[in-house]
Amino acid sequence: MSVVIGWDIGGVHLKAVRAEDGRIVKAVQYASPLRSGTEQLRDAFARARNDMGRGDRNVITMTGELADIFSSRQEGVEKLSLLAEKELENVSIYAGPVGFVAGTEAQRRCTEIASANWHASAAVVAQRGGSGLFIDVGSTTTDVVPIAEGRVVSRGYTDAQRLAAGELVYTGLVRSFVMATAPRAPLNGLWTTLVNENFATMADAHRIRGTLPADVDLMATTDGREKSVPASRVRLARMLGSDAAQADGKSWELLANWFAEAQIRTITDAVMLVMSSCVAASTGPIVAAGIGVSLIAEIARRLGLSWQRFDELLDVVPAARDAVCQCAPAAALTALAA
Repeated sequence: MSVVIGWDIGGVHLKAVRAEDGRIVKAVQYASPLRSGTEQLRDAFARARNDMGRGDRNVITMTGELADIFSSRQEGVEKLSLLAEKELENVSIYAGPVGFVAGTEAQRRCTEIASANWHASAAVVAQRGGSGLFIDVGSTTTDVVPIAEGRVVSRGYTDAQRLAAGELVYTGLVRSFVMATAPRAPLNGLWTTLVNENFATMADAHRIRGTLPADVDLMATTDGREKSVPASRVRLARMLGSDAAQADGKSWELLANWFAEAQIRTITDAVMLVMSSCVAASTGPIVAAGIGVSLIAEIARRLGLSWQRFDELLDVVPAARDAVCQCAPAAALTALAA
C-alpha cells in the first residue's frame, strides 16, 4: 500500500490528509498559531503524526510564512520548510506551476512556494477540464480562482497580486474581525458606527446565527470566555458600544445576520470582479471548499450558477468528506502527488 500525506502549514492551523493508494481516508486540523512561536506547530506535528501514521511520501504547502514571527516571507518559507523536514520523512514542497521540489530548493523557489496552497486546490479543479470558479472560504481568507478550459488562469500568484486582482479576500468564517466586515451596523432602528477594537470575530456572528460548523473554531475567543451564543452576544454587543441586555435575542440575531450579509456581499463583489476579467469562468460551475461552503452556496444561488463541493472531485471515504472539503489544499496535494 502506498501512503501519501498532504500537509498545509497555515498561520494558525496545521491541516493533514492521508491517502492510501489514491483514496483519502482521513483529514484533520489542529490549532497551531505561529504568532506565539513555532513550538505549538511542533506540538501540532507530533499530534498529527500520531493520528495520521507514517507516510511513504509527505507533501507540503504553506501560508504560515506570512506570520509576523518571521522578518520576511523568504525567511518564513525557509524556516517552515526546514521545520517540516525535521518533523517528517521523504518531504516534497509544493511550488505551484513548478510542481514539487526538495526542501533544499526552498530558498531559490520562495516566490513559488509562499502561500501556494490555493494553487494546489485550483490545479486539481482544472484537471477535470472545462471552465468555472474555485472558491475556498476558510477561517481567515477566501480564495476566488478562475478556471478556463482546464487551466488555472488567475491574474495574480503572490498574495499581493491576488489581493489586487480580487482573487484573495481577507474575510473568513471564524477569525475575521467584525470591525473589518462593515463600518457600521443597524441596531434598534439606528445605524451605529462600530468600535474599532477586536471585541468580536465573525465566529461570534455565525455562532449566533447557528451557521458555524462544529469543531472549526479552534482559537480562543477575543475575551477568553466561552464559545456559546450568550457569550457571543456579549462580544458582538461591545462592537456597537452596547451590552447584551440592551436588546433581545432576536435583535442580536438580526445583527449577526447583517454581518453575515456584509461578508457575503464582499465575497460576491470579488467573484464578480474575477468573472469580469475571465468571462469563461462565469460559464461553468463553482467548486466550493473550506468551512464556509454554505456562504458559497448562497453566492452561487444569487448569481444563478451551479456548484459542487471540492471533495466530490476526489476519491474519499464517506466519513472523511466534510473534513476533506475543509482541508482542500492538503487533500489536493495527495492527488497531485499521485
